[in-house]
Amino acid sequence: MKGENFTIWTFFCLEGFSRYQKLEIVLFVFSLVMYLITLLGNSTLLLIIIIDSRLHTPMYLFLGNLSFMDICYTSASIPTLLVNLLSSQKTIVFSGCAVQMYLSLAMGSTECVLLAVMAYDRYMAICNPLRYSIIMNGQVCVQMASVSWVTGCLTALLETSFALQVPLCGNLVDHFKCEILAVLKLACTSSLFIDMMVLAISVLLLPIPLLLICISYIFILSAILRISSAEGRNKAFSTCGAHLTVVILYYGAALSMYLKPSSSNSQEIDKIISLLYGVLNPIIYSLRNKEVKDAVKNLLGKYLCIKH
Repeated sequence: MKGENFTIWTFFCLEGFSRYQKLEIVLFVFSLVMYLITLLGNSTLLLIIIIDSRLHTPMYLFLGNLSFMDICYTSASIPTLLVNLLSSQKTIVFSGCAVQMYLSLAMGSTECVLLAVMAYDRYMAICNPLRYSIIMNGQVCVQMASVSWVTGCLTALLETSFALQVPLCGNLVDHFKCEILAVLKLACTSSLFIDMMVLAISVLLLPIPLLLICISYIFILSAILRISSAEGRNKAFSTCGAHLTVVILYYGAALSMYLKPSSSNSQEIDKIISLLYGVLNPIIYSLRNKEVKDAVKNLLGKYLCIKH
C-alpha cells in the first residue's frame, strides 16, 4: 500500500446498536434514565461530601474524586449515544471523536490507579487503625489522588495522540463511541508500535493495580478474620463491600476488552459491557454506602425543618 493517498476523515460514523433498530427506543430510554440517575447520584454525593464535615476523611476524598470521574466518563459518551439512537445519521466530527476518546481513556485510566489507592486506604484503615490518621493525612491523600489523575491523563494523552495519527481506511466505527480499539480496527496497516504501546499501558494500568488490590485485600481479609466480634467483622466488611463491587465490575469489563486475544470476535459484547459499566458503576457507592445514605437523610431532614 505504499504511495497510496489516505483519506483524512473529518467525521466518523458510529454504528452503535444500529443492528438492533427495534431496540433503539428501549436502549434510549434505559440509557437516558440511568444517565440522569448517574448525574443526580454523583452530584448529590459530591455535594454531601463537601457539606458534611463527618465525611471529610480519606475514604470520602477518594470517593469524591471517583464520583467526579464517573460524571466525566459517562458525559463523554452517553449524550452522543442518546442523540445517535434517535438519529438516522449516527455521526461524530473528528474533534468530537478525539475529545471523546481522550476523556474515556483518561477517566478509565485514572480510575484504575484510584481503585488501587482506595484499596491501600482500606488496608491502612483496617490493618493499621492506630497509625491510620497519621499515615493517611490530608496532604498524603491529596498527593495520592493527584498521582492518579496525572497518570491517567498523561497515558490517555499519549494513546489518543498516537491513535489519531494512524492512517484509516474507513470511518465506520463499530461502537457507540470513539473507543480506541474500535477506531484502530480501521487502520490501513497494522502498527507494531501502537499495538505494543496500548498493550504496555493496558498492563501498567490493569493487571498491576489489580495485583496491588488483591494483595491489599489478602491482608484485609486476614485482619478481619482475627476480629473476635461479629459486629466488628460486619462493620469491616461493609467498609470494603462497595469498593470490591466496583473493582470486580470495572476490572471485569476492562480486562475483557483490553487484554483478550485479538482474534476474539466479540465487538457486540464489548459494546454491551461498555454501556452497562458506564451507566451502572457510578451509582454503586451511593447505593451501598450507609454513611452516605445517612448523610442524605440528615441533609433532607435539615432542609425540611428549615422549610417548615
